[in-house]
Amino acid sequence: MKKGILFDLDGTLWDSSGAVIESWNNTIAKHTSLGLTFTQEQMRSYMGKTLEQIGDLMFPMLPPDERLRLMRICSDEENEFLKTAEPYIYPNEKETLERLSKDYLLAVVSNCQDGYIQIFLEKCGFGGLFGDFECAGRTGLGKAENIRLVAERNGLGKCFYLGDTEMDSEAARSAGVPFIHAAYGFGSPSAFDARIGSISDLAKAVASLENGNK
Repeated sequence: MKKGILFDLDGTLWDSSGAVIESWNNTIAKHTSLGLTFTQEQMRSYMGKTLEQIGDLMFPMLPPDERLRLMRICSDEENEFLKTAEPYIYPNEKETLERLSKDYLLAVVSNCQDGYIQIFLEKCGFGGLFGDFECAGRTGLGKAENIRLVAERNGLGKCFYLGDTEMDSEAARSAGVPFIHAAYGFGSPSAFDARIGSISDLAKAVASLENGNK
């Protein structure tokens, strides 16, 4: 039986919030007269949501069409900015992923814009470790639907989803896959099948779930 581990991205595989908020603040200043700036902590609270949801939180004063137009500009300029930024990945991440990739298909499933996952894979040098990825920006689907899509097209008989937020927990539950909470990330979901304090603990958590333990 083919098995997989699917990953959220922000707060789970890397923390790009510092570079992202710098890019977004620059874009907002360049393209608007709103006089708004946002903090890294605010950006961390937005990550994991769709562009539409983030726009509702950041720019409620704008009409919906203008809000989405600005969000798309921010996302496009963010992708270009991240190509020159230094990524922050979590301790022992590469070694953990290398070990897991021998027994599981690894894939990223995120609510991000198209191009964002590709930058992560290239900047961190992880392209050879992940067998697939999907995002809302490519499919227009929610995270649960994209989890099912990746599992189905790779013929996964069993898979797990690692994420850090309530939305990740809900998506995994909706997709019918066990959810592992990355407690080192940005959120505190109310329900999970396992919890890890470091990505180094992922192999142990997956093995425990496979053996029927919680």
